[in-house]
Amino acid sequence: MLSILITQFVVLWAVIDPIGTVPVYLSQTNGLTSKQKRLVALKAVGIATGVLLFFLIVGQFLLEAMQIPLPAFQAAGGLVLLLFALSMIFGEGKPAQETKLGEETDHSELASLAVYPLAIPSIASPGAMMAIVLLTDNHRNSIIDQSLTAGVMVLVLLATLLLLLGATGIHKIIGNVGAAIISRVMGLILAAVAVNNLLMGVRDFYF
Repeated sequence: MLSILITQFVVLWAVIDPIGTVPVYLSQTNGLTSKQKRLVALKAVGIATGVLLFFLIVGQFLLEAMQIPLPAFQAAGGLVLLLFALSMIFGEGKPAQETKLGEETDHSELASLAVYPLAIPSIASPGAMMAIVLLTDNHRNSIIDQSLTAGVMVLVLLATLLLLLGATGIHKIIGNVGAAIISRVMGLILAAVAVNNLLMGVRDFYF
């Protein structure tokens, strides 16, 4: 059982990618106050947790009811990730008005920022949604096994939250230029992961 939980932890860490979320968080919260950054981090992780728990509980029933095979869901998720990765690589610098958000940013704007692109698709990525559905396959796992998997997922999400809360310190070290460089490098890596998911989904769908 311990080896299974360790394997699940590694899988969920890879698909949620807490470290890879840090540059996305830094770029999206540029110009916010420390309090607002913490609020965005808490909201983003909270929303991502809710989404992943939803897929853990009803994801398989939903896909089966809609007659959507998992490979098709994987391919669609890869396509969405690819588009987001391309925006990270080729997107223009942050608009000037975004660097002036500061105290003028209200809670609705912060909530919107927390939802996209932080909660979805950065933390609760299509790959993470698919992974949690596969790891909690109702045909192979008992309720206890699925509960343990949920605990592992929450542990990874807590690690994500801690990294985001410490991202300000990281930003002080690397600066805006460093954050921009990391963002584009992570965008390239994310594009590779997205293409891999897309090709695997297409392969599994036809073969």
